[in-house]
Amino acid sequence: MVSAVVRIDQTRCIGAGQCVLAAPDVFDQRDDDGIGVVLVPEPSAGLLPGVRDAVERCPAQVVTLQE
Repeated sequence: MVSAVVRIDQTRCIGAGQCVLAAPDVFDQRDDDGIGVVLVPEPSAGLLPGVRDAVERCPAQVVTLQE
């Protein structure tokens, strides 16, 4: 059973990197343009605090967490 799903709307991402700073085990950025990518789309409970922080930090508000 999946308890949480993380997404980034890459079409609206501005590449600020706040998600990577908040949860480096879950997020990364593309080398060519800095757009955020999700490394772990279904994070474990231990990673969720960082993901929640990433959702709050994102200046473009494109990181979402569905629990």
